[in-house]
Amino acid sequence: MDWSLATWWWVICGGLVMAELASGTTFYLLMLALGAAAAALTAHLGGPFWAQLVLAALVGGGAVTWWHRRQRRHPRAPANENPNVNLDIGQSLDVALWRADGTAEVRYRGASWQARFIGSGQPHEGRHVIRAVEGSCLLLEPA
Repeated sequence: MDWSLATWWWVICGGLVMAELASGTTFYLLMLALGAAAAALTAHLGGPFWAQLVLAALVGGGAVTWWHRRQRRHPRAPANENPNVNLDIGQSLDVALWRADGTAEVRYRGASWQARFIGSGQPHEGRHVIRAVEGSCLLLEPA
């Protein structure tokens, strides 16, 4: 079986996608797969090999650069403060009594939790919002 250059580019693209799915840590390999796909399309259109290489480098490298800059401009919140990771973040609850050290025991989701006040000023009873979770301790701000 004689494979064309386009077929080789598609195999490279598929390999990069599989490697990304196996690692699951970043999108950089997917960006490089975009470059391989661009080279495959260039091969299908009859472009010379040098043009395929240049296009793979420009599209893949450009996509990697764009993704890297995007990640630096929009850093992810730490997991204990990220509502996409911990669905408790942003939920509200009532605090009946604060201790002098700024901690309390609260009922949340049918269980007792330790809570710590992280808002400004003095803690007060009433409605609070969960801003972070550290182990089994909820970090609360006034609602």
